[in-house]
Amino acid sequence: MKTPSLNVQILLAAALGILIGMAFQVLGVLHPFVQGGLYVSSLVGTLFIDLLKMILIPLVFCSISVGISNLRQHQQMQRVWVTTLLFFISSMGIAILLGMAASWYFKPGAGLHLAMFEQAMQNYEAKQLPLSDFISQFLHGLFVNPFTALSQGNVIAVVVFALILGIALVKGGDRFQQLRTLMQQGLEITMLIVGWVMRLAPLGIMALLIKLVALQDVAMLSTLAKFVAVVLGTLLIHGLVVLPLILYLFTRHSPLWFWRGAREALITAFATSSSAATLPITLRNATQQLHVKPEIAGFVIPLGATINMDGTALYEAAAALFIANLVGVELSFVQQLVIFFTAMIAAMGAPGIPSAGMVTMVMVLQSVGLPAEAIAILLPIDRLLDTLRTAMNVQGDMVGSLVVQKLVKPDR
Repeated sequence: MKTPSLNVQILLAAALGILIGMAFQVLGVLHPFVQGGLYVSSLVGTLFIDLLKMILIPLVFCSISVGISNLRQHQQMQRVWVTTLLFFISSMGIAILLGMAASWYFKPGAGLHLAMFEQAMQNYEAKQLPLSDFISQFLHGLFVNPFTALSQGNVIAVVVFALILGIALVKGGDRFQQLRTLMQQGLEITMLIVGWVMRLAPLGIMALLIKLVALQDVAMLSTLAKFVAVVLGTLLIHGLVVLPLILYLFTRHSPLWFWRGAREALITAFATSSSAATLPITLRNATQQLHVKPEIAGFVIPLGATINMDGTALYEAAAALFIANLVGVELSFVQQLVIFFTAMIAAMGAPGIPSAGMVTMVMVLQSVGLPAEAIAILLPIDRLLDTLRTAMNVQGDMVGSLVVQKLVKPDR
């Protein structure tokens, strides 16, 4: 009997994980069998993520360096860089507008009472960070001793150093051919290891989804159902309509073709809630299934995993309007414009800051004078929403690599 393909195995494992998680939730987390099952799921899921993180830094370092060094002509490299940034800014801008438009129309939070969340707000201490400090810390985190960045797993600092090294390899020409060859071999052997890790993907994804579904707070989900529905709905519109439409307009590739090539990465992103952890699989899918040239994928996708966050930007803007409705604050046009730009900056992340996601969300709230403590209301549902917004982040990176390849048309 023929063994199902890895794609099919991952789909079946994801469905099975959701079903088992639902069964565990019905039995209750205190049931001895459920506790044992959750313990095993936690072990397997953590092992899978750790394996992906193990290979992440060498993969990012080699792929960006090789990608840039293979764009031999400086003018061509500049075109790739500019096109990539324009795509990232545009796609995040569209995502934020979509999230804000849905919040304007449906007004989630308008019917709820803040008093019911008072205890959660009192027990949560918001880590406040002004926009000026955020920007200075973000810029400070870009330029770090490369050995320190590699050892600490500081992805964005590794990306920046790899960019600089790649440019140096281009400018140096044939003098550095041996180093370029070494980096190329490093990338190839790293991708070989990624292939080995992918054999565990079905088990890892099933384990992560079992834990996610089993531990959801159903009562809190029902209380915040309207906000959850608005965010999930807008994320799905962005992922199923906007990004596929952009892909078709620029490349003429159908959404079905894209889904077939990208589903391993999208399902892994959904299960792990980590663009960085999914990066090895994203690169593998882009180059092998979607046929993005390695030099384009090696530049666009690792950079996108650090600064292109469509799902996160959409969520943070929608959450700010949700909390404004909850506390009864009518935001002016200027305040909403501030939320638009702050959410885009915040979505790019701040390496080196503890609880970076929560800190950046607080920053968006503070930018228009909303109570920072209200972030506590979002904590019980954040893990669920994080799954889909991470999948949208990864989808945006992969669509971006295809669009950039089509617009730049690099020579072989």
